[in-house]
Amino acid sequence: MVEQNKLLLPFAGKTIVACAVDAFLRANTAEVIVVLGHEAAAIQNALSGRPLRFTFNPDFRRGMASSIHAGLATISPAAQAVMITLADQPLLQAEELNFLIAEFSRAAGRFIGVPTFNGQRGHPVIFDLRYRDEMLSLTGDVGCKAILARHPEAVLEVEMPTGNVLEDADTPAEYDRMIKWSQAIRFSEKTD
Repeated sequence: MVEQNKLLLPFAGKTIVACAVDAFLRANTAEVIVVLGHEAAAIQNALSGRPLRFTFNPDFRRGMASSIHAGLATISPAAQAVMITLADQPLLQAEELNFLIAEFSRAAGRFIGVPTFNGQRGHPVIFDLRYRDEMLSLTGDVGCKAILARHPEAVLEVEMPTGNVLEDADTPAEYDRMIKWSQAIRFSEKTD
């Protein structure tokens, strides 16, 4: 039996990846780049009609670092910072992203913005592009945690109003929990 790509699972009348991307499109971001890998055509099709930039990571099987490299190769030369996110976070809201961006923009001397909720770090993370070379030196199925560990003085932890920055659909149980939560929210909005 072939397992379905989690990014293409239904969520709130869309797919998981469409919900995540749409939050970034509504936020105060200059551009949104989607790094494609596994089932690239299906993901791109699920996001059709949106003002996105796509780039294909031919080395996606090598892990997350290769996707970070592909995204960095695609960003505008004028960019000063990059927000790296997971594509399986459909609960994120544009307002939360704007809050994180605003706090990061105001923080003098802090060059990495990390959202937290109840003391736990989440995603997305904002990096000043002074860390580009360090990001490009990453290998394997790792994100940028090592960069945060090397530069604790540069990290701004932003306490977020909700735990959405901690939620992703890594397991069927997490996906089911997010579905139930989103249905409860939609029911609450209809009854208010």
